[in-house]
This record gives sequence, C-alpha cells and structure tokens, in this order.
Amino acid sequence: MAEIDYGTLKKGGFMRQIQEGKFSMRLKVIGGQLTALQIQKIGEVAGKYGKGYIHLTSRQGVEVPFIDVRDIEAVKNELAAAGVKIGVCGPRVRTVTACQGTAVCPSAAIETTGLAEELDQRYFGRELPHKFKIGITGCKNNCLKAEENDLGVKGGVFPEWKKSACTWCGLCEAVCPPKAVKVDKEKQELLFEEKSCVYCGKCVKSCPSGAWEGKNGYILSFGGMFGNDIKEGLRLIPLVFRKDQVFKAADAAIRFYEANGRGSERFAKTIARVGQEELKKQLEEAVQ
Repeated sequence: MAEIDYGTLKKGGFMRQIQEGKFSMRLKVIGGQLTALQIQKIGEVAGKYGKGYIHLTSRQGVEVPFIDVRDIEAVKNELAAAGVKIGVCGPRVRTVTACQGTAVCPSAAIETTGLAEELDQRYFGRELPHKFKIGITGCKNNCLKAEENDLGVKGGVFPEWKKSACTWCGLCEAVCPPKAVKVDKEKQELLFEEKSCVYCGKCVKSCPSGAWEGKNGYILSFGGMFGNDIKEGLRLIPLVFRKDQVFKAADAAIRFYEANGRGSERFAKTIARVGQEELKKQLEEAVQ
C-alpha cells in the first residue's frame, strides 16, 4: 500500500482512526438538513463500506466510521451520485449549522435554511488560521447555541410601542424576561429600557391590543468557542435588520481573522490579543 497522506485526507473530511488504515468520514450537512434519498444512500454506504452505523456529531454532522483507505474513492463516487458531499476538517470554515427557523418553528424570528446555504456558499472550506464555525438559531430560545460559534447568528425582535393602542393591561411587563418593561396602570405610563432588552419578542407576541409591534432582525456574536477553552461570543454591534448586513459583518470578521490570526489560534484568542475594539470598529464600518 502506498504511503497515506493523512494531512490531505483530513482536509478532505477523512479523520484518522486508531485502527490502522481506517477513517471516519465526515459528511457535509448544511443547516442540519438531508433529503430522504441522501439519508438512504448514506445508510447504504455505511453498511457496504463501514460497520453498518453512522455517528451524529454535536454540530448536526454525520460521520461514517471504519472506511478503509482503499475504498475512499469508491465511497466518494457513490455518495456524489446522491448529492452527498464530503465535509472538511482542520483550519478552515466548517459546515454551517442551523435550526429550522421560520419555515417550521412558531418561535423563530428569521429564516435560517436559506441563510445557512448562502453562508456556506460564501465561506465553506476557506483556509483560516484555525477552524471557524458558523451557527444560526432562529430565536432567543437559542437551540443552536449561537454564542458557542466563531460567528453566531440569532433571530431577534426589536419591539416598538404605540401608546394609542395600549390598554395598560401589564401583560408585557409580566412576560418580559429581563424586566425591561415597566407599566404604571394608574398613571397610564410605560417605561421601556432598551439597553436591557434581549429582543425575545415576548412583549409583541403577548400583547392583546397590538400596542407592541416588532421588527425582526439578526443578533450577531463573534469569537465563541467550546472546547479546551470556553468563550462566549461577543456582541459587538447592535441588532441588524438586513441579510446583506449579516454578510458584510461576516466578511469583516473573517478579514480581521485572516489579517491578524496566528497559526493554530482560534478567532476568540485573536480578538483578545488584538483587541475587541478594533474588530468592533471594522464591523461597524462594514454594516453601516
């Protein structure tokens, strides 16, 4: 057998196992979605070339272990026939994860599947100082844990209040998690502390009179990671309302990482070393 190029195989989604000549194959799953045909083909491949099972990763990924190095090309060809692509490993942009968003979930504030596909098309496999993960979650319930990602995208609702429609029932105050709303029923006054708002939209959804209206947008976080070191992604810019602003912010963040990151240094550590104010400045300029 010819000498195995483990580096190239890892870059192409084949991770070395402890068993000699065996690899766990990582597949490309965008936004956590596969077709029934793709799932069927993956199962066939796992049975034919692996040990008859697959492994579901924590990031919506599918891995097929026990692929023999001699079968790799045949496996890739069979999967390609069903539109299944191989993922990536190592220092580059990984597959984008996403919840089901407004297409399915009544809590969601943003569409997620199409956004995941667009972000994947723009960045997947791009070489960077270290791995770079992007995660999208549709609302403040945060099913995809956006802040654990190098770039996190979360749906949010910016609330706007119309006094003329208010009945002073106080329900908005009762449901507000951070207590950003205070209602004085006797004086018929309402105080909204925007700086405390988490953009969950509960005031909008619960209002029986339509006094609260919401504008859906994107909450972005930067530099999250969850591993040997745990860092929560930073909120460096306010809620943005257009998809192109998400792309502009992502472009700016990745350019910052490319320009300043050192080899094997995660994005969070680059931000800490260079300074979050510099990244914030570049993000603000990008989304204006």
